[in-house]
Amino acid sequence: MSRRVLVTGGASGLGAALVDAFVARGDKVVILDLAESYACPEGTSYLRADVTSGDDWAAALAWVEQNWGGLDVLVNNAGIAAGGRIDECTLEEWQRAIDINLLGVVRGCQTFVPMMKQQAGGHLVNTASLAGLVHPPAMGAYTAVKAGVVALSETLSYELHPWGITTSAVCPSFFRTNLAASMTGNDEAMGAIVSRLIDRSTITAADIAAVVMKGIDRKQAVIVTDAPARKAVRSKRFARPLYDREQRRFAARIKAIADRTKDTA
Repeated sequence: MSRRVLVTGGASGLGAALVDAFVARGDKVVILDLAESYACPEGTSYLRADVTSGDDWAAALAWVEQNWGGLDVLVNNAGIAAGGRIDECTLEEWQRAIDINLLGVVRGCQTFVPMMKQQAGGHLVNTASLAGLVHPPAMGAYTAVKAGVVALSETLSYELHPWGITTSAVCPSFFRTNLAASMTGNDEAMGAIVSRLIDRSTITAADIAAVVMKGIDRKQAVIVTDAPARKAVRSKRFARPLYDREQRRFAARIKAIADRTKDTA
């Protein structure tokens, strides 16, 4: 049966891969993104929207009400790369990460949960990150907000269960995407490391999307999408001394890169 699906950040990266996966199943999809113009794939519609704007969310709700009369799946996927060492990442950078990566999800849920309650069903899919489950150094703004998305999703999975509403948090590790392009800030050393990790990954957005679709089918509360992510979660849970050593080595590596950058400045 065809579902009515809304995907934020659906014009590129994981969002675009999820749109393709939903369309391949015969679902109807409306894409929300910041692009001024966008060539919609067949079977989709497009609304320019900023997830930090209450007015844009209200316009999205009005569009769904007018065109579909309801919504089956809300994918809160829009997000930015963020982070940096605590003495390098400014409060303005923290605020931007919170406003987009966390409150963007909150706004989406607040907008469409009343509709889903009224129709007695629906599925909220919130893109978090492996960084919401494991917390590497020099990524405080990112790990904090992504952990918040995981926590919010778990809370809603219980809170909304009486209305037949399912909630899933999606937690991928680094995969090939344009996410690094959205990373701005003072900590150039950390930005370079994040870009390198993304570029070196052999995992694609389509790979992640395929696992997410299976997780949605199974109504999984937490969708850990790839082998590196599963390994990291297991390491933290079952081999904590090893996990701690790896994170401290990572911190030492960041310091060495930062020191070299300072010396050449």
